[in-house]
Amino acid sequence: MTRRLAAALLIGLAFGVPGAARAQSYPDRLIKLVVGYPPGGPIDVTARILVQRLSAIIGRTIIVENRAGATGAVAAKAVAGADPDGYTLMLGNASSLAVMPAISRYRDYDALKSFAPVAKITEGYEVLVVDPAGPAKTVEGLVAYARANPGKLNFGSAGFGNLTHLSGELLKLKTGIDIVHVPYKGAPEAVAGLLAGQVHMIFGEVAGLLPLVRDGKVRALGVASETRNALAPELPTLIEGGLPDFVALTFTGIMAPAGTPPAIVGRLNAAINEALAAPEVRTALERIGAEIRTGSPADFAAFLSKEQRKWDEVVRLAGVKME
Repeated sequence: MTRRLAAALLIGLAFGVPGAARAQSYPDRLIKLVVGYPPGGPIDVTARILVQRLSAIIGRTIIVENRAGATGAVAAKAVAGADPDGYTLMLGNASSLAVMPAISRYRDYDALKSFAPVAKITEGYEVLVVDPAGPAKTVEGLVAYARANPGKLNFGSAGFGNLTHLSGELLKLKTGIDIVHVPYKGAPEAVAGLLAGQVHMIFGEVAGLLPLVRDGKVRALGVASETRNALAPELPTLIEGGLPDFVALTFTGIMAPAGTPPAIVGRLNAAINEALAAPEVRTALERIGAEIRTGSPADFAAFLSKEQRKWDEVVRLAGVKME
C-alpha cells in the first residue's frame, strides 16, 4: 500500500492530479486540428492525410479547420489561446512556427512558450529555381550577374514572413548580392509570377517545383539541403554550388496549447507516430514529396529551438521587419 501511495504521489507531482485525471479519459469527444492555410494546399493535404488514419487509432473524430491568414499566424494565435485540454491542435510549418515569430519579434506568439510541441510530421527542403531564359545557369553565374547588376534582379516569395521570403534573404546574406523581394499572396502566385517573367527567381518546395523543372519551364540551380534530395538526385545542392551551410528546411508538426497535460501530449505523440507508420499514410505523404520524420515531443521541441535560433539570426542580420 505504501508503495502504491508513493507511486500515486509521484504521478501527481509529475503531471498534476487534474491533468492525470483528464488524460485517463482522453479523448472523449471530437478533436479539432487547425490549419493556418487554405484548403488544397500542401499543409492542408498533409493534415487530411494524417487525420484519416489518426482518427481510427485514437477512437474519435478529428476535423480539419482552415483558418488562413498572415502566414499561419491567425491560426497560431487562435490555438495558443485555446483551452489546453488536447481537443484543439494545430498543424504548423516552418513559416508559422519559426520564421514569422522571428520576424514579428515574438509579439503574437512563441512556438516554444505558447505551445506544447506534440509531434514532428514531415521534412523537406527549398529549391532555388530561375527563369530558364534568364542569364543564370548555375549558382555561381547567378551571383556573378547579380553582383555586376545590383538591384536589377528580383525574387518572388509566397508572402512576407514566409520561409520562401527568408530563404531569399539568406541568399542575400550569404553572397552580398542586391536583389529585390517581391511578395505574392501564396506559392501558386509566386510560381505564376516566375513563369510570366515578373520575377527572376523563387524558392519553393522541391516536390511542388520538380514537375516544372523536368518540363523545362524553370531551371533549378540547387536544393537548400545538406545532401542531394532523394526526389531529384540529379540536382546539386546550393552548398555544392558554392554557398556554405545554405540549408532551408521545411517541416510540419502538431502543436497543442501550452499547459496541455504531458500525459495527453504523450498519448497524442504515440498515436501520431503510429499513424505515420501506416503504409497508406506513408505512401500518400511520399506522393506529395513529404519525408516522414517521427520522434518524441522533446525531440520536436529541441528541433524547433534550433530552427528558431537560426531564423532569428537571419532576421536580425537582414534587418527584416513587419510591414
